[in-house]
Amino acid sequence: MRILSLDGGGIRGIIPGKVLVAFEQKLQAISGRPDMRVVDAFDLIAGTSTGGILTCLYLCPDKESGRPKFSAQEAVDLYLNHGDSIFDITRFKHFEFLQGWTDAKYSATVLETLLKEYLGDLMLSDLLKPSLITSYDISRRRAMFFNSADVARKGNGWNFYLRDVARATSAAPTYFEPVNISSIDQNSYPLVDGGVFANNPAMCACIEAFNLNPSLNVTDLQVFSLGTGAADKSYSYDEAKDWGKISWVVPFVDIMMSGVSETVDFQLQQLFNSAGCSSQYLRLQLDLKDFPDVSSEMDHASKSNMMELEKAGDALAQESDAKLATFAKMLLGVGD
Repeated sequence: MRILSLDGGGIRGIIPGKVLVAFEQKLQAISGRPDMRVVDAFDLIAGTSTGGILTCLYLCPDKESGRPKFSAQEAVDLYLNHGDSIFDITRFKHFEFLQGWTDAKYSATVLETLLKEYLGDLMLSDLLKPSLITSYDISRRRAMFFNSADVARKGNGWNFYLRDVARATSAAPTYFEPVNISSIDQNSYPLVDGGVFANNPAMCACIEAFNLNPSLNVTDLQVFSLGTGAADKSYSYDEAKDWGKISWVVPFVDIMMSGVSETVDFQLQQLFNSAGCSSQYLRLQLDLKDFPDVSSEMDHASKSNMMELEKAGDALAQESDAKLATFAKMLLGVGD
């Protein structure tokens, strides 16, 4: 089973988005199909937060043709064209956030409007391939996985508007308010960003692959995992030792998300190595320390920083060109 997994990371989703633009071009060149899309090369796509939004876009069908609605470039354009509006903060809201008083840092109105524009009234069940999009239920205190395959297995209690799925997976604590969404059967779920437990959803995706087909072995999996850039920010003991609750909030989110992503990568490397199929797992992650002009802040969506993130994504694709070509051929079953 061929799996694509996309990490969370806010506006840094531009980085994997640009890598997949290059990868889609590789798929088209190798297959000889100029209309080929990312989704055509995978059997399951998983995403968390910004990766969850991208997952929705890649798997989104065009109602008339039944083909993918968005190219890889059109998907990343959501960020490039609208990122500064999504992460736009009023002066009063900024003051509130700094004081640690009430509410999230950003209003979700712009994001929700864009998701409605891009995804319309499509349902989770409409997705072109199985998905695994993460969120967390703060009422039931359990992980929430949005999977189009669950609708067929369990019914409309597991079917949601796709725009609500995208909003739920990206409801990052402190950045956006939690969201309360309902399934078609009107079951209500208060949810936050899946990055609180699975910022790198690749391992979850592998387990879902076994759920979809219990006869699979590790050697039957081909996993392409994309990060949003390893954060370049460090915290010294002297500054952290006196932090209180408010001071710890943002660093904690940053550390937690990075730690989860790195741990999952380590686990999958060991898993595929032990199974003797290390070439079937590809993880691309950029070290943002090598890009001093890029801000690692998940919400730094100025035009200049988005341009630098775009350059960083292009650089990662270029330096990984041979790996991308080899992996694309493996996914398509094409020999050298």
